[in-house]
Amino acid sequence: MAGKRSEPEIPTASMADIAFLLIIFFLVTTSFNQEMGIGLTLPPVTEGAELQVRKKNILNIWVNAAGEILLGEEIVSLQQVEREVRRRVAENPLLIVSLKADRETDYDIFVQILDQLQKAETPKISLAEPD
Repeated sequence: MAGKRSEPEIPTASMADIAFLLIIFFLVTTSFNQEMGIGLTLPPVTEGAELQVRKKNILNIWVNAAGEILLGEEIVSLQQVEREVRRRVAENPLLIVSLKADRETDYDIFVQILDQLQKAETPKISLAEPD
């Protein structure tokens, strides 16, 4: 009796189910890192409404590419920013702090100055565009 012998096969009917379950498993167990940005609340955009602010109500802070900080008319260190801004805001509650940095300024120093302004509880901060 010479019979035909059947070839053994691997059942592939459930391969799609297994692949689907693996995809679901990885989607559920994977965590994505969310980058924390600078938490600023920006005012709504108003078209055509130009606000005139008196010069005495503006405190300019400039940061050059070397990281030197010019607060008003004097050069200050990073540690002095909080104290000086807090003092000036106490003298003038309508004060707006305008922060302007050179394009080559290190991002870290810019964020540190924003932190100092936040510690000083500065009510109004303007981020000016570099030239």
